[in-house]
Amino acid sequence: MANNARPRPQSGAGYLFQGFSLMMAPGLRRFVIIPILINVLLLGGAFIYLLSQVGDWIDHWMASLPEWLSWLSFLIWPLVVVAILVVFSYVFSTLANWIAAPFNGLLAEHVEAKLSGTRAPDDGLAGILKDIPRVMKREWQKLAYYIPRAIGFLLLLWIPAVGQTVGPVIWFLFSAWMMAIQYCDYPFDNHKVSFPAMRQTLNQQRGASLGFGAVVMLFTMTPFLNLLVMPAAVCGATAMWVDKHKASLGRN
Repeated sequence: MANNARPRPQSGAGYLFQGFSLMMAPGLRRFVIIPILINVLLLGGAFIYLLSQVGDWIDHWMASLPEWLSWLSFLIWPLVVVAILVVFSYVFSTLANWIAAPFNGLLAEHVEAKLSGTRAPDDGLAGILKDIPRVMKREWQKLAYYIPRAIGFLLLLWIPAVGQTVGPVIWFLFSAWMMAIQYCDYPFDNHKVSFPAMRQTLNQQRGASLGFGAVVMLFTMTPFLNLLVMPAAVCGATAMWVDKHKASLGRN
C-alpha cells in the first residue's frame, strides 16, 4: 500500500530535504552506504585540494579584469569564487556519480517501491552487474549532452568583464539543470524512459527541476553536506518522479 500520508513538497527544492529523510528510513539505509563512501573519497579529497589552490586561481582570474571594472572587484570576487566552486563541485560530483551509478539506480528502485507500496526487485549483486552496461550507456548520454554546452559556457567565463559578471550566474543555472538531469534520470532510466523523453519531461516542469537542481548544487558546494548529498538527491529525485512524472508517462 502506497504511503499516501507522506507530505509532498511544494517546490523542487523541497524534494532534496525529503530525500535526506528518506535515506534514513528503515529498509533504505543499507543502500546509501556505498554512494556515501564514494562521495567521501572523491569529494572530500577534491575539496582538500581546492582549498590549497583556490586563492591562486582567484588572483589569476581577477587579474584579467579590465581596469575600468576594477571598482567592481568587491562584487565580482564572490562571483568568481562561486564559479570556481560550481565547476569544481560539478566535475567531481559527476565523476562520483559515474562510479556510483549502478548503486544509485538500485537505491532509486527501492525508494520508489517504498513510496509506491510495491515490492522492490531482489536481484542482489547479479542484478547490479546485469544493469551496468545499460547504466553506463546512460551516463555516456549525459556526458555527450553536457560536454559541448559546458565548453561554450566555460569559454564565456574567460571573456573579460562578461565572464566575471554574468558568466558565473549562467554557469550556475546550467549546472543546476544538469544536477536535475543527473539525479532525476535514475528513476526514469529504471523505467526505460529514453534520455530525450526524460529531458523533455523535466523541461515541462522547469521551475521544479531547476529548484531541485539548484539546491543540490548548493549542497554539493558545501563542505561536509556534500558528502551526504548524493544518496539524498537520488531519494529526493525518486520522490519527485513518483509525485510529478510517473503517472503522466503511464508508468505503473
